[in-house]
Amino acid sequence: MTSRAIPPASSSPALALIIIVSGPGGVGKGTIVDALLQRDQTLLLSRSWTTRSQRPGEKDEAYVFTSREKFESHLAEGGFLEWTEFLGNYYGSPAPDLTTGRDIVLEIEVDGAQQVKVSHPESVLIFILPPSREEQRRRLVGRGDPDHKIQERLRKAEEEEPVGLALADYYLVNDELERTVDEMMALITRLRHDVGR
Repeated sequence: MTSRAIPPASSSPALALIIIVSGPGGVGKGTIVDALLQRDQTLLLSRSWTTRSQRPGEKDEAYVFTSREKFESHLAEGGFLEWTEFLGNYYGSPAPDLTTGRDIVLEIEVDGAQQVKVSHPESVLIFILPPSREEQRRRLVGRGDPDHKIQERLRKAEEEEPVGLALADYYLVNDELERTVDEMMALITRLRHDVGR
């Protein structure tokens, strides 16, 4: 796996919260973020780019699906806040415009979260855990991942969880979606209050 931190474009103070939602594959990051965006339309999702193939039934807006050549070109232009290579595919978060005043949500893996925390220490990392490894496996099977990728993601989860928990500002166990989203909305409200908004 290859990854690299991208320094912030300028040293000006962030005018928006950068909220990182991270966790191993199959914990429900995407489902949680979708629910957050429905509840609070002032949140701005930074849509990640990827070179992986689109899964059957996966929404077009889940990622910006692109070629390796286009990804590498955008990377060379400094167009990513963070990026990584995982299971032979590139993933990257485009550099956000922090001057809009809209809070930005990044749904990214642990490697990317580490990069963003280094380049933007003011960002807030909310780490999502599965209620159990068996439930995580069930979710991965349910989204159509092939067995060898499920095994790799579960192995990777064993490595990522201690790192993610050590890095996280907050963590939530996604055992019941509505409760998890309620807890996350309450947390975002508190964070906004803490910065005077």
